[in-house]
Amino acid sequence: MWVQILCGLIIYKCFRLFFYDDDVMDLETSDSNAIFSVANRLEKLYGGKAYVGLRIPDPDTGSRENIDIVLVTKGEGVVVSVKNFSGFVSVNGDGSWVSESEGRHKVEVHPDPVEEAKKRASILESYLEQRGVALPEGYISYKVMIPNPKFRAIYSNFIPPEVITYDQWVQLKSEHKTTVSGWIKGAFRGGKKEMQESINQQLNFILSTAPIWDRLELKGNKFVLGEFLEFKGKQEDTQILRYIKRSKVSHLIVQKTSMFGLAPSRLQVLYSFRDYRSEGASTSEWNEVTVRSGTEVLFQPGNSNKVRKFKLSSILSMSLSA
Repeated sequence: MWVQILCGLIIYKCFRLFFYDDDVMDLETSDSNAIFSVANRLEKLYGGKAYVGLRIPDPDTGSRENIDIVLVTKGEGVVVSVKNFSGFVSVNGDGSWVSESEGRHKVEVHPDPVEEAKKRASILESYLEQRGVALPEGYISYKVMIPNPKFRAIYSNFIPPEVITYDQWVQLKSEHKTTVSGWIKGAFRGGKKEMQESINQQLNFILSTAPIWDRLELKGNKFVLGEFLEFKGKQEDTQILRYIKRSKVSHLIVQKTSMFGLAPSRLQVLYSFRDYRSEGASTSEWNEVTVRSGTEVLFQPGNSNKVRKFKLSSILSMSLSA
């Protein structure tokens, strides 16, 4: 019996080794996944366009400020900061948040998320003004979103009104659509319809061309925001992939080929060269190369100091910022 159990464990580990990527499994509740999930639902609930993973230049520091989501709807823009906090959370007198994970007794202190969101909204306003958009007062608002079902507020009355907790988040229904202002905050009232449309057009153009994180789309509807570094693998494969650099390539898609219908042995990588004159590439503009399935991507997630390796076989697509 024990021999059978041992053999079963060995087979299970081998199965995981060949068919699963630990990096992918670790991203079940990642910050990037939470951001994309919130962005998708906001678009469904309130329409408009959600811009994800922006890196807006801060004129005061000369660095870039990371903004999770900017939702642009009719008459307003909303900076949404997504905090994937879990466990028991309390608010200190200085505004910082303390979270303690359930079962692990791991305590973490986080900067005041509301002040962070407010600062990012201010930086975004400055950036838009520098690019020629004259915004009415209060056009840009901000909110902090907590979409994690494991979030527990110790003293709920201490949670600032700018924060939308998980319990509030799940109560929103698409059939009860309202303006974003009605849910979040009165951001922009009145004004001519023509002026609102003009501002929205400018916002959509500027945000679609603003600096952003690179992004990986992984199997299982998972995403990672960060910075692509390089490919790792056999020299023959890395040589084939040498043209895929952010200065030249904007997007790539990974397609799998199978050996006798089993595990992928070779991967087809389709990539499109960057075209600053238009968005995206037509089917005829894709270039194709074939590499080994063991080839890896070195990627630096935006919320981590650790460089991670992802097998190409676990990647569906990769977008590179300019």
